[in-house]
Amino acid sequence: MAIILSIETATTNCSVSLSKNGETLLLKEDYSSNYSHAERLHVFIDETLREANIERHQLDAIAVSKGPGSYTGLRIGVSAAKGLCYALDIPLISVSTLEALAHQVKAESGLIIPMLDARRMEVYSAIFSSELKEIRKIEAQILDETSFKAELLKGKVYFIGNGVEKTKEIINNENAIFVEGKLPSAKEMSALAFSKYKKSDTEDVAYFEPYYLKDFIALKPKPKK
Repeated sequence: MAIILSIETATTNCSVSLSKNGETLLLKEDYSSNYSHAERLHVFIDETLREANIERHQLDAIAVSKGPGSYTGLRIGVSAAKGLCYALDIPLISVSTLEALAHQVKAESGLIIPMLDARRMEVYSAIFSSELKEIRKIEAQILDETSFKAELLKGKVYFIGNGVEKTKEIINNENAIFVEGKLPSAKEMSALAFSKYKKSDTEDVAYFEPYYLKDFIALKPKPKK
């Protein structure tokens, strides 16, 4: 038996789940438009464990969404996960944010393209089969009218994530299916984390860093008038 706490903070959704053998028992999340992870995350962790009547020492592992996504959000989630792993002396498991997002789509055929907004017309995306096998690894790409043209010629393509809104504006194809209003959630992390746990596919707690995909660029503050 494995009881795993999963943490997802790669986007504006602050999400925590508790699972047993890959099945989600409890889920806490906040889909608000503002990043509230610093205020919400530890509250959600405490509430989840209390409602499940699980003590921290009963946890077998901590899973964290590793990115890509918000630099600040990922840092908060990974810092919390590392702290718990250190304190409890349990394994750290990382889960691809885009892979977990792809698992929200149930399709009998076609392709699934999870995508996260990366400013302007850029997105972080990957491509999965309807069986949720990775076909193309994660990339940062600039969207234009020719984006995913080859994939759309083959059949249905399901786009999901907060990069969908900008994608809809430039891709007009009958094979394009836009799954709107969806963000990565700790719920889909449960099965993925358990699969890694069974294989002892864990991270070095001391050296693990989120997968930012691109270097963080600090914006210069605007001059005061």
